[in-house]
Amino acid sequence: MTDLNLQYPVFGPEIKCPHCRQIIEALTLTDSYLCPRHGVFEADPNTKILVHLQSGRHWRLWEEKWYRQHSHPDGIRFEIHEALDRLYTEGYRATKVIIAERYSSLISSYLEKGNSWTGDQEYKVYKLYGLPVEFSGKSNDDPCWEIVNFILEKEKGTPSRYPYFRLFE
Repeated sequence: MTDLNLQYPVFGPEIKCPHCRQIIEALTLTDSYLCPRHGVFEADPNTKILVHLQSGRHWRLWEEKWYRQHSHPDGIRFEIHEALDRLYTEGYRATKVIIAERYSSLISSYLEKGNSWTGDQEYKVYKLYGLPVEFSGKSNDDPCWEIVNFILEKEKGTPSRYPYFRLFE
C-alpha cells in the first residue's frame, strides 16, 4: 500500500496562504500549493522553505504561522510597522522590539543610535520608531530565532503620542 503522505508536499495536503491566510490545497504529486488569489507556492522538502514563485519571496513556518524571510531592510521595517499598528488598534503599546540577530547587519543602518540614559558612552541604545531595539543574540539557543523575525514587548494602553508614523525616515 502506498503512503498517502508521500503524494503531498512537505507541509501536508493543505496550508494557510502566507499572504491571505486562506486554506489552500496542495497539488498532488508535486511540491506546490495553489492559492486562487496569489498563485503558486513551491515547498522545498529539504530546507522547509515555501517560495512564492511570482515574487520570489521566501516563507518559513513556526508554530502554525508563516514568517517571511527578508532580504531587504524595508521589508522587515514595514512588517514591524504593521505589527505596531495592530497593537495600537488592539489597545496595547509596544515597549521594546527584539529583532532576530540574523537581521542586525541588514537593519542596523536604519536604527536611531544614542547613548544610554545614564550617560555611559560604552552602552549604545538603538531605537526604531522611537522604541528601544535589542537583537536576539548570536548565542541564543532558542530555535525560533532562525525563523521568527522579531517580537514586540507590549503593555496595555495606548502610546502617549503615536510614535510609529515615522515609517520611512
